[in-house]
Amino acid sequence: MSEFIVSARKYRPATFASVVGQQSITSTLKNAIERGQLAHAYLFCGPRGVGKTTCARIFAKAINCMNPNGAEACNECESCRSFNEGRSLNIHELDAASNNSVDDIRALIDQVRILPQIGKYSLFIIDEVHMLSQQAFNAFLKTLEEPPKHAVFILATTEKHKIIPTILSRCQVYDFNRIRVEDAVGYLKHIAQQEGVAYDEESLNLIAQKADGGMRDALSMFDKAVSFCNSNLQYKEVAQTLNVLDYDTYFSMTDMLLAGDYTTALIRFDEVLSKGFSAQTFMSGLNQHMRDLLLAKGPAISLIELTGSLLERYRQQAAACPTEYLFGAISILTEADGKIKQSSNQRLLVELGLMKIAGLGKKKNNGEPLEFDIEAEYVLPALPDTFTPAQASSQNIATTAAAPSATPQPAAPAPTQQAATSGAATTATSAATGAPTASTAPTASATTPTAPSAPAQPAQQSTTRRSTLGDFSISALMNSSAPRTEAAAEEVQEAQEAVQYDPATEEKITSQRDKVIASILEERPRFVVAFEKMQVKGHTIHLEVPSQTLYEEIMRSKTEILLQIVRTAGVNGTLELAIKVNEQIKAARPIKLEDRIKHMNDKNPNLLELKKILDMEYE
Repeated sequence: MSEFIVSARKYRPATFASVVGQQSITSTLKNAIERGQLAHAYLFCGPRGVGKTTCARIFAKAINCMNPNGAEACNECESCRSFNEGRSLNIHELDAASNNSVDDIRALIDQVRILPQIGKYSLFIIDEVHMLSQQAFNAFLKTLEEPPKHAVFILATTEKHKIIPTILSRCQVYDFNRIRVEDAVGYLKHIAQQEGVAYDEESLNLIAQKADGGMRDALSMFDKAVSFCNSNLQYKEVAQTLNVLDYDTYFSMTDMLLAGDYTTALIRFDEVLSKGFSAQTFMSGLNQHMRDLLLAKGPAISLIELTGSLLERYRQQAAACPTEYLFGAISILTEADGKIKQSSNQRLLVELGLMKIAGLGKKKNNGEPLEFDIEAEYVLPALPDTFTPAQASSQNIATTAAAPSATPQPAAPAPTQQAATSGAATTATSAATGAPTASTAPTASATTPTAPSAPAQPAQQSTTRRSTLGDFSISALMNSSAPRTEAAAEEVQEAQEAVQYDPATEEKITSQRDKVIASILEERPRFVVAFEKMQVKGHTIHLEVPSQTLYEEIMRSKTEILLQIVRTAGVNGTLELAIKVNEQIKAARPIKLEDRIKHMNDKNPNLLELKKILDMEYE
């Protein structure tokens, strides 16, 4: 039996013309050889298996050839024969991964001084040059910048960012591209014909895509598939040996979801899991499949790295999928992909995503408008007639939660600029269970979002920010921009009318003030500085905070805070929270060491005793 040589070595390109997928680089190198414009140092960088070292060897052989055919080596002269037989004394290869010390570079510098015995140049190919140590790079700098006339350096690396700038500035840099699927498939066809291997188009496409732009990886997988399939590459068998999901899985899954058949889709997903594939692998592949279908609907089909009959299958299925459906599916899968790593139940997360996509397919089949309508237009309503610039200068924007738990209120889009308002007020409503819900309204009226609020008091501090939108509610403005049915509008009106206030709110919170502060201290110690000086007026809690940062933190947790106060104080009704930024509070904090010590001792008298026991000093 003849000795087997892997395809990556047996079919390694020996000329510039046989290099796959790097035409721009090979053309540049050929022109440089023909014109005699050779640099003293080159840097070839790019992903693994794209031809960096191969191009370096072809280039080294070509510039030393005695009878070149244009820019190609003749393979007949003594220089070419010695290179092909591995006995050339003019071409030196160094693996920087295992020879990365200063001593190795010094030995290389000593070799640079030796004149070439055959040809004009001594070529030094340094592979994985990014593995050199910092000291080795520094030792190499001077020689790399001003080598002898007969010396040419060719550096190759997969991690260009690890090479120091002083090395990069001394080299001509060539960035190698990932090999396209079409180019890889074409080269695999050539090798299959040379080896007498039968194949189908889908098999070679699958190998090329799995290689992810590396020709060496593609050839290794080709050899593995040939061994498994016995020189007859069939798509199903190739997918099995490469341990990848075949295209049929995604095509059939898309048909099920498009028909709204989520039951069969979940059964098919279970079969995928039983084969050993992870939920994330399946979801990523399905997301890529939906993306390819979306591109196949128009001129962007050229962005799909597929060829032959497989590309035609994508065209046919894309014609059956509405654009809105594909946008919705991609959005759902992308959102789930961002959550799957943190999810404790990845299977359930993917199944939920499949059911949502099947819901889109069911809506399509029933003629209902899809949830992800990219052509939907929303017109903002006109501003209230009562709005005047004078009102804008004297009113603050506020937020409130006015919907009781017994009557759910449709969710409204969240205001984007509301959190920046220092004079904002936040409210929460507690039912019998004490569960608050969120909405928006001015502080003067918790039940009527569009009613003008009372004139605000003049600001005591110059840091208090004012809104320029006047005395109407942002929530009402944004809610009115979305289409609503009459029933939904009636529910909102009923919810607003059902809001009630506990007449004893102020008395209850004042009597339980210490307990309220203690509960906040236990759960959120950072907020105590704001609640220690809180004032309760009616059903509104007024706070002053020393910074915008603390204001935003309290605003993010306002619902939980108000619920905590409601439970602690036993309030039955609506609570409001008005927060004001007062940066002068910072000046009241103790600055000197003596003041801080006194402040801490006042807070905790046991601190002085602890200091004596541990024999510690204040710092």
